Amino acid sequence: MATLYSRIAVIYAVILFSTYLSTGIAALGINYGQVANNLPPPERVLELLRSLKVTKARIYDTNPQVLAAFANSNVELIVTVENDMLGQLRDPQQALQWVSAHIKPYLPATRITGIQVGNEVLTDPDSTLKANLVPAMVSIHGALVQLGLDSYVQVSSPNSLAVLTQSYPPSAGSFDSEIYSVVYQFLQFLSTTNSPYWINAYPYFAYKDDPSRISLDYVLFNPNTGMVDPYTKLRYDNMLYAQVDAVTFAMARMGFEGIEVRVSETGWPSKGDPDEVGATLENAALYNKNLLRRQLKNEGTPLRPNARLEVYVFALFNEDMKPGPTSERNYGLFQPDGTMAYNVGLSALSTPSSTSSATISLASSATKGARKEYQSLVYWMFVYLLTCQVLLRRQF
Repeated sequence: MATLYSRIAVIYAVILFSTYLSTGIAALGINYGQVANNLPPPERVLELLRSLKVTKARIYDTNPQVLAAFANSNVELIVTVENDMLGQLRDPQQALQWVSAHIKPYLPATRITGIQVGNEVLTDPDSTLKANLVPAMVSIHGALVQLGLDSYVQVSSPNSLAVLTQSYPPSAGSFDSEIYSVVYQFLQFLSTTNSPYWINAYPYFAYKDDPSRISLDYVLFNPNTGMVDPYTKLRYDNMLYAQVDAVTFAMARMGFEGIEVRVSETGWPSKGDPDEVGATLENAALYNKNLLRRQLKNEGTPLRPNARLEVYVFALFNEDMKPGPTSERNYGLFQPDGTMAYNVGLSALSTPSSTSSATISLASSATKGARKEYQSLVYWMFVYLLTCQVLLRRQF
């Protein structure tokens, strides 16, 4: 009997230990845009990502050079179907040919985990493009099923916050009635295939448009009084989490409550035009550093506190050929030569001559903290097991 109790105690301790390990820090994803004429080759980019311990990345096409370079790298990659391809890929046969040519040859060596069908399609003024979205997603998913790849690769499509007519307070989140029918089809597909809803969320834009009413600390994750949703009584200390929860509430209003929301893009420009309020090096560093700290804590939003929010930062590099205002070319954490645009907590500068020494110092600190917690856990497990043994010997 004593032996039985001892075994049960050991099993219980192992379960506790396993649970502890399962709550380890997940990697922050990053967007690897390529709208530039001075970026390093994909092989160098992979070295940079490895040096930063980044294991998740997203690209905006299916560039074969990138897919080949990332083979056997253990970096999870999300690829994108360009908007102008949706009309063609709504046809199942065309989708099968596309997946056979652009996805299948690279698996499993290249860890393609997702296909983003278009980008911000639901808010595009082209009604035909919107009409093609869900059929293209269905056809691409069908091709993955036919090829036996659907259990490895998810299909979704990222949208901007503009799909919502209301996002404040979060519990009032609701989709634009003009796109209700296509949104319903879109959510039905995500629910059926157990795929996430991806959102491009930029608190920077909200601050830029109304800096006199929106707290800079609130959008930068700095300490602040925050806001309380008057209906749910949930407290929000940053805008990003409020935006995410607004999408969750909007989906629930349409009858879809189990779809996970993930952030496909978020970031802050380090430089802007005179009228782009808040686009500074200091604010960009604060936003991304504070976001990284939140990610290292495996935080969820107030609505879903136990579900870690998956986030992809925009972007890896400053991209000199992006059109639009100055800010559009200055979202990168790094310059094209591999040097940091600003410090978000990186312990070393990753340069062309040194791509193996840079690590995330915050992650390093978190790892040290985790190691201490681990040592403490092992100690108390030992005390617990020793106490059990003593008590059992006294009983028997």
